Amino acid sequence: MTVERLAVADVAPWIRRHSEGSTRYLFGIAGSPGSGKSTLAAHLATELDALVVPMDGFHLDNATLDEMGLRDVKGAPETFAADAFVAAVRRLATADTDVDLPDFDRDTDESRPGRIAVGVSDRVVIVEGNYLLLDSAPWVGLRDLFDAVAHLHVDPMQRVERLVSRHVRFGKTRDEASAFVRSSDEPNAARVEAVRYRAHLQVDVD
Repeated sequence: MTVERLAVADVAPWIRRHSEGSTRYLFGIAGSPGSGKSTLAAHLATELDALVVPMDGFHLDNATLDEMGLRDVKGAPETFAADAFVAAVRRLATADTDVDLPDFDRDTDESRPGRIAVGVSDRVVIVEGNYLLLDSAPWVGLRDLFDAVAHLHVDPMQRVERLVSRHVRFGKTRDEASAFVRSSDEPNAARVEAVRYRAHLQVDVD
């Protein structure tokens, strides 16, 4: 499969062209932690009058992760309600009913149910998350539900620095943030990068 490469500035015009005539155009943004998925999604929402659905809204709650012994690796595939996420994307792709979906509050580190209302008339919907291209069940079914999925490419050193700064912003010391990036974010990044070949587009992030 030939993968088209785009700059960030070219993504909105690309979607505008390819979504012409669609009653629902479902665009996925995949990428490693810290690659800029949320930033691009927000930009596209403004440019295209689109709705954004973050995969992070499907995080298992912290109490459940504590019971499972997975709190220290929050963000790994097994820390999401993956079946529910796949089912939600399937409903979005069908576009025959209104869908209420969760978002994620970074201040409380918890999902908030019912915060995103996607109506039948919402034509362009952007879904962003790390694992849209994974090739293992149940994630493997996601790719073909989208009209297109972009994988974001960013300099690894820049991406890691963004992650450390983000964790510091939300309460960790710099040493704690660096340790979490090494032990959790970077193993997750390796999983994401291993399946980037499944993307329809590669987007180069400055």
